[in-house]
Amino acid sequence: MVIWLIKKEESPLVDDQGKESLNFQISMTIYVLISALLTLVVIGFVLLVGLGIFGIVMVIMASVKANKGEKFRYPLCIRFIK
Repeated sequence: MVIWLIKKEESPLVDDQGKESLNFQISMTIYVLISALLTLVVIGFVLLVGLGIFGIVMVIMASVKANKGEKFRYPLCIRFIK
């Protein structure tokens, strides 16, 4: 996020991917909060594990794409910041 704040004016790719990353993190926070509430009916534990794995895999995929200079769109991401 620090790189995005510093370099967003210099590179459209950095600006786009910084916004996408922030939106993904906000979305994941919402999903984790909902899953935490669902732990009361047991299914939340499974969802929390799934979200953890999903989050790690998506960040790795986004990092590889960004390293190649390509845009990456996270699935299941709510785009709050455009």
